[in-house]
Amino acid sequence: MHEVRIGVLGPVSASVDGRPVALGGIRQRAVLAVLVAARGRLVPQDVLINDAWDGQSDPTTATLHSYIAGLRKVLEPGRTTGGSAEVLVREGLGYALRLKPDQVDAERFTELAAQGERLVRSGDPDAAAAVLGEALGLWRGPAYHEFAEYAFAVPEAARLHGLRLSAQEDLFTAELARGRHTAVIGDLEKHTAEQPLSERGWELLALALYRSGRQGDALSALRTARRVLAEELGVDPGPSLRRLEVALLEQDSSAAPPVTGPVQPVDLEPASPARRGRRLPLALTGLVGRDEEQARIGALLRENRLVTLTGAGGIGKTRLALEVAHARDDEDGPWLVELADLETPDPELLVADIADVLGFRDATTAERLAQVLGERSTLLLLDNCEHVLSAAASTVAHLLSHCPGLRILATSREPLSVAGEVVYEVGPLPPGAARELFFTRAAAAVPGWVPDTHEIATGEAICQELDGLPLAIELAAAQCRMLAVDQIAQALDDPFAVLVGGPETGPARHRALQTTVEWSHRLLNQPERELFYRLSVFAGGFDLDAATAVGGRPVLSDLTALVRKSLLATVAGSRPRRYRMLQTLKDFARRKADPAVLTAAQASHRSWVLGRAEAAEQLLYGKHARAGMEQTTRDLPEIRAAFTSALLARDSEYALRLAGALHRYWYRWGHIAEGLGWLKAALDICPEGAPGPRARALMGMGALSYLLGDFATAAQASAEAARHAREADDLRSEAGALAYRALFEGLLGKPGSEKIAEGAVELARASQEPWLESETRMVLGMLLRMTGPSDRAREILTRSRDMARACGHRFVQASSAWLLMKSDIDEGRPAEALAAGVTALRVIEEEGDVTGWLAIAHATAAALTLTGHREAGAMLLGVVEEQGSRIGYSPVLMDPVDGPRHARLVRDALSTEDFVRCHEAGRKMSPADMNEYMYRSVTSLGAGADLEAGVEADVRPRP
Repeated sequence: MHEVRIGVLGPVSASVDGRPVALGGIRQRAVLAVLVAARGRLVPQDVLINDAWDGQSDPTTATLHSYIAGLRKVLEPGRTTGGSAEVLVREGLGYALRLKPDQVDAERFTELAAQGERLVRSGDPDAAAAVLGEALGLWRGPAYHEFAEYAFAVPEAARLHGLRLSAQEDLFTAELARGRHTAVIGDLEKHTAEQPLSERGWELLALALYRSGRQGDALSALRTARRVLAEELGVDPGPSLRRLEVALLEQDSSAAPPVTGPVQPVDLEPASPARRGRRLPLALTGLVGRDEEQARIGALLRENRLVTLTGAGGIGKTRLALEVAHARDDEDGPWLVELADLETPDPELLVADIADVLGFRDATTAERLAQVLGERSTLLLLDNCEHVLSAAASTVAHLLSHCPGLRILATSREPLSVAGEVVYEVGPLPPGAARELFFTRAAAAVPGWVPDTHEIATGEAICQELDGLPLAIELAAAQCRMLAVDQIAQALDDPFAVLVGGPETGPARHRALQTTVEWSHRLLNQPERELFYRLSVFAGGFDLDAATAVGGRPVLSDLTALVRKSLLATVAGSRPRRYRMLQTLKDFARRKADPAVLTAAQASHRSWVLGRAEAAEQLLYGKHARAGMEQTTRDLPEIRAAFTSALLARDSEYALRLAGALHRYWYRWGHIAEGLGWLKAALDICPEGAPGPRARALMGMGALSYLLGDFATAAQASAEAARHAREADDLRSEAGALAYRALFEGLLGKPGSEKIAEGAVELARASQEPWLESETRMVLGMLLRMTGPSDRAREILTRSRDMARACGHRFVQASSAWLLMKSDIDEGRPAEALAAGVTALRVIEEEGDVTGWLAIAHATAAALTLTGHREAGAMLLGVVEEQGSRIGYSPVLMDPVDGPRHARLVRDALSTEDFVRCHEAGRKMSPADMNEYMYRSVTSLGAGADLEAGVEADVRPRP
């Protein structure tokens, strides 16, 4: 594997095996920069486009894919076409960079800066200076230099520049501790001029001047610092600067230069008692999957005085907070204050708990506690604040405003909402860590057990079902003592019955999942509870509009409360903001809710789903088809839930309407089996029903049966659809149903199909829908072509293609081009057929049309073979067969006239050995990879300018 390194501490750059590589234009580099800024997290495709273009334009997904391909080409030069990406990977609908921290200069710098800080604190200035010098040497200019104004880069650049300032001041501290006070004065003067509001910088400059025998200049520097802070911020210097000023005036020994030999970091704190103790319990089991979060929270706590860990019950806030606290080396503390047993939200009782832990028996108010703490530097860990929120918030605010050395790490299912609070939301474990936790705890419950492959897969499914919730996973793993993994998975139909039996030594609320969730539920008021119950009907994530629709009223205030109380989580990076509820919380809400409330919520949910499905369907007939299909793909969990609840409620008309709205999506996206399943279920519970919805559902049945090569069922369904559409006076559906009835009957060899298709064209023209007329003309041309070469067929198909292009109906544009290219093959024009095929494939890929791509690609494989690209033809056939097998679709079955003949042509053009080799290579490629391969191959061998012009004309977005 090649050694890839990426730099963002300056202009974005990259090297492979030590040699710089060209990253392309500004937009391609922006794509890389967005992925680097995500720090290894998956970036959804729409977020990547929005961030990289910074809202300046509306690029197509094909444009993004071309930049991704360009980056992969330079970052993974040895990757074969179609081979798995290892650096810039695609996962689901997003992309991520898979690099080690030391391969990105920003991550390397962050690691070195933290290491240098630890060395300074531990009293090893020589090593600290070396490490910090290396860290600062990584900088080549401002972070994300050319993208400094882009929204995605602003927070990450601010973080890095803040760390750079801290690292620079840590380096000055190390140099002073090494006795190099005179040598750093010039650099410190420059530093305070550039960072005039950094009190630490002024402190280090004054100390360097004093140790160089320039007491007057040192005091003058402190006066300048006081003046700058007053003029710019309206504040006085902090305690550390004030103490230094006193030390310099009194020529205190704490400000004197270090003695020779091993030295300690500068410490101007007043003498304090010996370490008072660490009131933290020791963990009995290892922490799994939280190393990165532990480091991130530790860094936040070093930079901020109040950090609150929030998250759902059982997510692991307390355990993570304890690990963060254990990793600190405070001279005083950390001190754990457990608030779970505090039943009354009384500030005096809360103060008494804190004072008792600290050993201050007479501190009964926040004011008195603050006086006793004074400037003492310590860390308090306040655990489980959510049920005493107001008391905790007021006490924390008072202590922090009066005790400059105090830091607080809190855990709560809801933020404290105190000024200066940094909230860190603890999320579920990622799949790998969840699996490790399950099997680690299971191994402890059943010593000597070694899970087999099936048990590992089942364990992973259990973790997924439990949403990566650590408490739930640990409770499930503990059941391995009594139950097999398969039994545990089956028992999760009632998770609250099986997820019990937590350790007796742990908190009572952690001994059963239901107890943990009840703890959060008790904190809700009645409107919040009702919304919590209603939102449990969502199968996946949802936004504010969806929540309002299902809630049946304005819900922003209560929705905010549910997020604050960790019963909902926000989906990071979503625009508009989306929310999700853990499955265990949904199960709890559905058990608690009044059945009438759930029934009403499900009806509202169905109405919302249908509205979105019907709106998305209308997009499929124009230039926004891709957006319509992507919206429906995102909504699939909700669509399936709506279908299920409609069938259970015997709401037959709804099921028919929803099926009718989705049949185009199922056809084009390749959801054949699922679509047929829902259609049959909807038609079965409604043997008659309203003719309009029934007609559209039957059209879907016909279309999907056609994809499977079941032309008899397709013809019958389409004929019934036409009859019902006529009853409903639905001209549009009648025209479409008649056209496809003609096609399917033509494929069965029935006479008169052309005349039926001509009638469909007339109806489509009367509807004044250009997309429909283009589609019925496409069907008529297809029927005419089936009888042999025909000038009339070519004329009609050309008209269909041009009409479709004009109105943006790319499905028909590509389908008519497919039929014309097959005519070119039959008439001995393979070069023209190939150019048309490659162009049509680019068009249909831009649409996201799966079955259309496979059908056109199958014919294009024959065109490749006939133009001498025999191996490419076999590879393309391999892609088609592999991708088709995944969705249960074969162009050979759907196209019995040309499909088998084209497949034989490709196979017969190569020896068996060569065909198998190329075919297998194709099976490992994605459609996008094959598109790029064909386009490069064909243009490099001369279909040249005409092909490029055709692709540009057909793919370029139209106004």
